[in-house]
Amino acid sequence: MRHLLGSVAAIVFPAAVAVSQAPTTLGAVGLAASSATPAIQGRQPLVEFELMTWPEVKAALAAGKTTALVYTGGTEQRGPQNVNGGHTLMGKATVKAIALRLGNAIAMPVLPYTPNNASAALPGTIGLTPELLSALLERITEQTIVTGFKNVILMGDHGGGQPNVYADVAKKLDEKYAPQGIHVYYCNDVYTTANGDFDKYLQENNMPVSSHAGIPDTSEMMYLDSTNTWVRRELVATAVGTPVARGGGGRRGQPGDSAARGGGVRGAGAPRDPGNGISGDARPSTAALGKKIFDMKVDYAVRQIQGFLKGQ
Repeated sequence: MRHLLGSVAAIVFPAAVAVSQAPTTLGAVGLAASSATPAIQGRQPLVEFELMTWPEVKAALAAGKTTALVYTGGTEQRGPQNVNGGHTLMGKATVKAIALRLGNAIAMPVLPYTPNNASAALPGTIGLTPELLSALLERITEQTIVTGFKNVILMGDHGGGQPNVYADVAKKLDEKYAPQGIHVYYCNDVYTTANGDFDKYLQENNMPVSSHAGIPDTSEMMYLDSTNTWVRRELVATAVGTPVARGGGGRRGQPGDSAARGGGVRGAGAPRDPGNGISGDARPSTAALGKKIFDMKVDYAVRQIQGFLKGQ
């Protein structure tokens, strides 16, 4: 463990992306008279740890916001039409929405790297190993516990490391800290269950099932892309890659990644891979479909996390 943590010391986490709100400020009445997560002039409460001051975090904890949401994104090629940081950009929006819906949670900074492998042919991926991710999740979780959080929820936007790394870390740390009344959980519904059910929706509506950089990814990025910089919309009309077979269970990864639906194994009669990084067909993507998959991810996560906390 010590060796692994030393290996990740040089990882630099990016600044907040466009979906983050500007921080609110405390009025002249001071911290004691403020709410735990201030909402000034109609703004949303502060729920993003990186946009809060330490007095605001301390007040939030004292007010009962003791659930930390640890969400992972990822940096990988997403076809010619989507930016490489898509998992992290979507992750920041998703975890913030989950925290707002729960009302008792704070979203920790989204980790921008997850298990994957770089490629010179498709130069958009920077990945970790599962061992490094495990070490990072363990360290981040224990740091949130030291900070004062009583529940830590692990979840992610990318298939690498799911479910084993997340589930194993959650089980190990929950067993360690449960005697102190502190719990660690792995929320898989935000990724596996939501994606699987969205695939069923596509099938029911005669749309192609897509894996990496297909309809779900492209549509969600279109929906969340308020700056019009995440998706090269002029390229969506030609964003088609290798067809994906139905029934993959909602796991998504880039071509060749062990998390990719179907494992990247194709028969002799399968269509030729165009080599553009897309698994599936992104051409039917729309912001409306993006809203649907985004809402499903948030709804499924909130329901599962509430079940965790209710069951204590």
